[in-house]
Amino acid sequence: MSTPFYVSPEQLMKDRADFARKGIARGRSVVVIQYADGVLFVSENPSQALHKVSEIYDRIAFAAVGRYNEFENLRIAGVRLADMRGYAYDRRDVSGRALANAYAQTLGTIFSSGGEKPYEVELFVAEIGDEASEDQVYRLTYDGQVADEHGYAVMGGAADVVAGYLKERYAEGAELGDALRLAVAALGHTPDEKGVARDRVIATRDLEVAVLDRTRQRPRKFVRLSPARLEQLLGDRASSAPEPAAGETTTPDLLGGAGEVEGEPPVAP
Repeated sequence: MSTPFYVSPEQLMKDRADFARKGIARGRSVVVIQYADGVLFVSENPSQALHKVSEIYDRIAFAAVGRYNEFENLRIAGVRLADMRGYAYDRRDVSGRALANAYAQTLGTIFSSGGEKPYEVELFVAEIGDEASEDQVYRLTYDGQVADEHGYAVMGGAADVVAGYLKERYAEGAELGDALRLAVAALGHTPDEKGVARDRVIATRDLEVAVLDRTRQRPRKFVRLSPARLEQLLGDRASSAPEPAAGETTTPDLLGGAGEVEGEPPVAP
């Protein structure tokens, strides 16, 4: 009788975590920034069909990196959960915190089970309030951990490099245009093949940008920014690209629903 193959639980969890992290790092980063009137989502996404940023409910949005089929299943489940809770109770009973907890339970169960591979995804769940102090941004990792983010956050791709760029330049309470330019510049600050960080200009057509805007009069606060609006906000970036400080070295997933586009008729959720 042969001896069964044995792997310690610690090694098994480490291997599953490494597998998930490598899959997530292969994608492009998503940046979330809190600005004066809401929460901004920016990602580099050349696809016009596969969205990484989506609406979940009136004041709640979702962003993800990793495998599209996996986080799209999570997005759909989140929409259904929010709709059921809002229908059974009240629309005000649907909260980003409850949705983040539901996602955390799902991701944690999948990660700890030995019967299937872990999800190669990371998620942002954001909810805006009537005041900036009431805004909430939650980050969920592949193993179900939840972190409450403040100011800005990055996931996927070269997240550490992009986050370092934002840390040096982020200012609380910025206007939408300033926050957008900072986020796009941070996404373009990525390492090349040699690992040296360099700045590049990301074409407007390759950007996916959406906001939760508390100043909107409609109950639904989620809106996608059209290419024309992005051009207006970003201006001439080629001539105004940020210069690196002395001694500073300079540092790009296509992989996440429907939403209303600014300047276009609303789409039914």
